[in-house]
Amino acid sequence: MRILITGAAGFLGSHLCDRLLKEGHSVIGMDNFITGSPDNLAHLAGHPNFLFIRHDVANFIFVPGKVDAVMHFASPASPNPNSPYGYTNLPIQTMKAGALGTHNSLGVARAQNARFLLASTSEIYGDPLEHPQKETYWGHVDPIGVRSMYDEAKRFAEALTMTYHRTHGINSHIVRIFNTYGTRMRLDDGRVVPNFIQQALRGEPLTVYGDGAQTRSFCFVDDLVEGIYRLLLSDEHMPVNIGNPAETSILQFAETINRLTGNQAGIVIKPDLRLGDDPQRRQPDITRARQILNWQPNIPLDEGIARTIPYFRAKLGLS
Repeated sequence: MRILITGAAGFLGSHLCDRLLKEGHSVIGMDNFITGSPDNLAHLAGHPNFLFIRHDVANFIFVPGKVDAVMHFASPASPNPNSPYGYTNLPIQTMKAGALGTHNSLGVARAQNARFLLASTSEIYGDPLEHPQKETYWGHVDPIGVRSMYDEAKRFAEALTMTYHRTHGINSHIVRIFNTYGTRMRLDDGRVVPNFIQQALRGEPLTVYGDGAQTRSFCFVDDLVEGIYRLLLSDEHMPVNIGNPAETSILQFAETINRLTGNQAGIVIKPDLRLGDDPQRRQPDITRARQILNWQPNIPLDEGIARTIPYFRAKLGLS
């Protein structure tokens, strides 16, 4: 297939480019570099099956030639208000990527009679009252809260995708992505994985906010990409959770990072500075992914972190 990936220079988008090219597809990568990095695609320069177009998906999208699939991954994704790439610092761009970007991406899919895959998020569940979260759960979201620009943009994107599916017969797919980590995450992303690994590699104590009891479920990027690829090729149109159901507390995660990096500086507890509607628990129910896609994560946390550490070590100039 010839596949358009928006947000191709991002953490997930760039890994998807690699996987699709490895499978023999042609890839058109699109990004405006608001949060994506040219470094993530530098190794694809000159690749015969890769074309890059610098473009903001909030504007009309034109792609020369035939397109067989559109994968819409363009959006800021970090919730950290201290990161310049966090969606609270890019609120208008985030809402435009979710609303106008989804509309324009769907327009390409409709015009080309192409498959469409939307990168949605576990954040559409908000601070969940159901645990673990099934795709049938409607969520517990504040529509005007401090994180609403991301949560509601993705919820609208899902609604628009399903509307195009029902109205225009678009062959659409929706992946709800849970916490994912791996190489190519930005050093200044502000999320817990790059923060902890950087602190550990510098020999600093890891900063845990609050009591550290809040939980996340971390999925290695290679596992996630495998699930997304299977969903793209499937006949499933309803949302599918892709993530790791192995739940861990932030405090336990900090201990894991210190152990794998050999950091002796320990952990420091600081007052809770997280956003007011930050989810306290996050764990996917992946029953549908197992049944429909025959998918489940295979890379344990220790192995995934061990494969990620050298990337951050090199980025920090410590290798």
